[in-house]
Amino acid sequence: MKIDARSVARVLREPGALRAILLHGEDTGLIRERARQAATAIAPQLDDPFRVAVLDRDAAERLEEEIFSLSLSGGRRVVWVRDGGDSLTAPLKASLARESDTLVIIEAPGLASRSRLRALVEAQAGCAAIGCYPEEGRALEGTIRQSLGEEEIRIDADALAWFAGLLGPDRAAMRGEVEKLALYAGRGGHLTLDDVRTCIGDAAGVSLEDAAYAATAGDRAGADTAIERALAEGTSPIAVARALLSHLHRLRRARIAMDSGQSRADAMRGLRPPVFFKRTESFGQALSLWSAERLMDAAEQTQALEKDCKQTGSPDLALCRRHIARLAATASMLRRDR
Repeated sequence: MKIDARSVARVLREPGALRAILLHGEDTGLIRERARQAATAIAPQLDDPFRVAVLDRDAAERLEEEIFSLSLSGGRRVVWVRDGGDSLTAPLKASLARESDTLVIIEAPGLASRSRLRALVEAQAGCAAIGCYPEEGRALEGTIRQSLGEEEIRIDADALAWFAGLLGPDRAAMRGEVEKLALYAGRGGHLTLDDVRTCIGDAAGVSLEDAAYAATAGDRAGADTAIERALAEGTSPIAVARALLSHLHRLRRARIAMDSGQSRADAMRGLRPPVFFKRTESFGQALSLWSAERLMDAAEQTQALEKDCKQTGSPDLALCRRHIARLAATASMLRRDR
């Protein structure tokens, strides 16, 4: 059966009598995290060879054997399959026809919606199919706040919004940055925007933010340097597109406010989170260059960039570099035409 987003945490925390959990989607970090949660709920010591069997993508021949193996130390067993696919459909179906209390956890990133394995799990009442996709917006902010809350750490709203906007789609990378913040704040601590910037100041996301601000202000050299640094630090091309899109939407909101009669300073102050004081000059330069219509065009082109980067075999790094260069060139042209 399919598990809706509201029930995912409960299912992972208490798998109950479930026979199998299929984790599919685009976010490999989230898939691995949820697989670990479900496995730990059954076998707290994941290094216990009597209760936990980890199989690779060529697991189809061993799946039934592992499912019906006895736990010599007592308790339910977990069979954890990494990088699963449709080859598991037949052995899993045969296993479900027999009694067993073993929980099968299958990581299946990129599994097609018409997959036979996915159809099998979704049709079985004793199985759970869970989609794992990159979180955005309020969902991402909620996850960050919850993670920090486990250490009784409070974070200001503007700091949370800035930090969430900085993160790429990789769940594992996000967890690493949250852990860095938790260590910085200490249990029971409080994080302000300045605290978060100080702690995450050397992250690839800052280089990405540099690239977005420089490009829209017409600083081609600065934009090129920043995007190369961001890509070298591991930023994914899709994260580049999303960060650019977020920046363009913020510029457009401020531009519309100015067109409605607000001053540039008031329009910038009205954004949430507010523009960081060290960025106000660059943000203001971009506002003076771009119209709301041109910003919408740039946003649509950036959405097309994200779509192109998701195509198998696409030269995504080259596409990112070219898009940054085009934004900077457009801003330079607008400056000359003023």
